[in-house]
Amino acid sequence: MNNEEAWKELFHKYDIEEAIKKDGFYRISASTIKEYREPRLMTKFDFKSQLPSVFAENGFSILPITRGDYIISNIETFSPLKDKTEIDIIERTVPDNIETLDFSAITSESIAINCAFATGILSDFSGQEKLLPTAEGRMKSDIFSFEINRSNGKLPALSVDVNNTQIEIDGGFEGEDCFVLIEAKNKICTDFMVRQLYYPYRKWEQKINKPVIPVFFEYSNGIFHLRQFKFTRLNDYNSLEVCKEGKYKLRDANNQITVQVVYDLLFSAKLLPEPIDVPFPQANSFERVINLCELLYNKEEEVYTKDILNYNMSFTGKPDFTRRQVDYYTNAAIYLGLVKKINDNNPTIFALTDWGQKILSTKSIIERQKMFIKTILSHQAFARVLRLYLDYGKPLSNEEIVQIMKDCNLYIGTDGVFARRGQTIKAWINWIIEMIDDMDTVYKYKQLVIPEFKKMVADDKGEQELE
Repeated sequence: MNNEEAWKELFHKYDIEEAIKKDGFYRISASTIKEYREPRLMTKFDFKSQLPSVFAENGFSILPITRGDYIISNIETFSPLKDKTEIDIIERTVPDNIETLDFSAITSESIAINCAFATGILSDFSGQEKLLPTAEGRMKSDIFSFEINRSNGKLPALSVDVNNTQIEIDGGFEGEDCFVLIEAKNKICTDFMVRQLYYPYRKWEQKINKPVIPVFFEYSNGIFHLRQFKFTRLNDYNSLEVCKEGKYKLRDANNQITVQVVYDLLFSAKLLPEPIDVPFPQANSFERVINLCELLYNKEEEVYTKDILNYNMSFTGKPDFTRRQVDYYTNAAIYLGLVKKINDNNPTIFALTDWGQKILSTKSIIERQKMFIKTILSHQAFARVLRLYLDYGKPLSNEEIVQIMKDCNLYIGTDGVFARRGQTIKAWINWIIEMIDDMDTVYKYKQLVIPEFKKMVADDKGEQELE
């Protein structure tokens, strides 16, 4: 029995929905949950999209309150994560003297944290020159109380008392002036369970004299993304605010992606015929396409159905919308030849293709990025848009992209559908541009120097000959 079925049975047997309407919450023990399934599996929801339908449809969520008890209520336990795309990515150098960490094979949260510590990312972000690992793993929460907002926004906040429930810390690092508390994920997240930071924060805030700095930490495709939070009111679960944000990547001085490298990839990529059995991509985040491949690669022993992918990928919105997002991204990965369907029976199982395996097993992150870029550019519409972007030194308009798609004889549908698919081309090309280390220099050159050169030649030879 899976979580979905087990929770439906529990809600029916104990009339939980009616009890919440009457009392405002329902207290349930781990032993009661275990009648149907292991409690640790039934109560671990890292993202809102992981909630079973009986929770999601009613605005319910669940929190641990003691070592063996939980409360279920219509409470707001998650917080959205907004990605500030304008953040500059800071480069850090891999230390030469570290042999026990493989910086090119970061496949878990713990390895990602160790790499961030060893390369000085955590010190730079926290502003603590001497930062030492001092706390991690499972421990008791101690005793505290708080208020949490109701999900419908109409009822007053719910008061919650916590008494030595189990918590887990992914990383705790103490510096001279503060204690940095880390909740880490090796995937792209659109929201997160606030409890994973708030409960440890409350434990250590009352235990030590130094300020406790809660940090949400993501790693995917070579990018370390850190967000520092603060709880503006100690006893208010929902009072968290982002007060600092940073992105980092590890620098390989001997292997960079330059404009010339991308031109070489552009001209060496073998153009493939358009797939006829999979739709043209409608998946605007290429980072998420990569993250899907990472998920399939890092835990390849798992059997990944659409439901399992939906559970492991963090999308916001109602359940039917999140399932559509999984469709969009699996289809995009299939279109690129990175993912395949093992069978078309019910349920369909997804796995990496040989090409996808080859890319993800490549040791160098830079070489892996080059392979992803070449994979995109093996499709004519993407290659043409990038070529013009590089030649002109500026992005194409939506109308120009749609015209290129039509010139490539893509059979997509109405102009509205062309425009939506064109947004995917634009987003993927922007991802490639962001990978280029010297793009700013080239962009300024093409914007400032080339127009002056054209004007000079035009004055001498005339516009027609110049063209």
